[in-house]
Amino acid sequence: MPAVTPVHWSHAPPFPKLHRAERIRTVQVNLGYVCNQTCFHCHVNAGPNRREVMAQETLAEVLDAAERLGARELDLTGGAPELNPAFRWLLEQARQRGLSVIDRCNLTILSEPGQEDLATLLAEHGVRVIASLPCYQPDNVDLQRGDGVFRRSVDGLRRLNELGYAAPDSGRVLDLVYNPLGPDLPPPQEELEQAYREALQREFGIRFNQLLTIANMPINRFAKQLRREGRLHRYMEQLRAAHNDANLEGVMCRHLISVDWQGHVYDCDFNQMLGLHAGGNGRPIHVRDLDTAAFENAAIATADHCYGCTAGQGSSCTGAL
Repeated sequence: MPAVTPVHWSHAPPFPKLHRAERIRTVQVNLGYVCNQTCFHCHVNAGPNRREVMAQETLAEVLDAAERLGARELDLTGGAPELNPAFRWLLEQARQRGLSVIDRCNLTILSEPGQEDLATLLAEHGVRVIASLPCYQPDNVDLQRGDGVFRRSVDGLRRLNELGYAAPDSGRVLDLVYNPLGPDLPPPQEELEQAYREALQREFGIRFNQLLTIANMPINRFAKQLRREGRLHRYMEQLRAAHNDANLEGVMCRHLISVDWQGHVYDCDFNQMLGLHAGGNGRPIHVRDLDTAAFENAAIATADHCYGCTAGQGSSCTGAL
């Protein structure tokens, strides 16, 4: 996929310099851009017509790199990561190596033809499910993600609950993800989580562990939408104006590496979509060649989109900072 040029302010100072922490905790793996949904806010431009898929050979190299790094978990994303033909093989291998696994699940994948056993598989392997549900109101979800998505998402959540997800002492963790409908910062995470919990329990009897709030990144499909509406520059100015230095310590790129479907390494999933390679010299590093010693305390590639992670209460793949 061709690199997407990051947006810069003409008269603003650059984003603060960042360096990686001494230890990588998480290897985030983009298993491909194929998805059963086409969401307008998607920074990956994923969809049913994409063909990019990580090969099993590359997945094996990712597992080896995770061991060299001493990482504790794999964070699987896409597209819909479950549509990678080697997804089930990867879960088995990760379990054998003692790695915990996160699956970033869009919930509707659980009811796709051929995926009827997927929820059970996730439960058997103790996979932490981080599920997209951008609102607890049907109309808002369907507007952002497509007609009928809310109903299918609720069905998926019920299935996961039936398998023990979010039940006390089950060890099966189900987290939900909220992102705004448009170019706005997420509201306070704790308050919104309570609203989600009350509405989903009252209306559908659904339980979950926690809500993660994530800001929409001005990248790819979402950036194009804002540009068409003449709102891109205003949104980026809003992010910069809300920057909070206190969030710099907790941004995900300090403890995480991101690997694209071809095996190239980035500092985060957003940099991956912009073609900002890790290492600081602009040249791609393949996961098989990753020098773990050199990666510790290395400079992190940043640009103005990074304000999306430090604005307000902060935002990362693990929610508010």
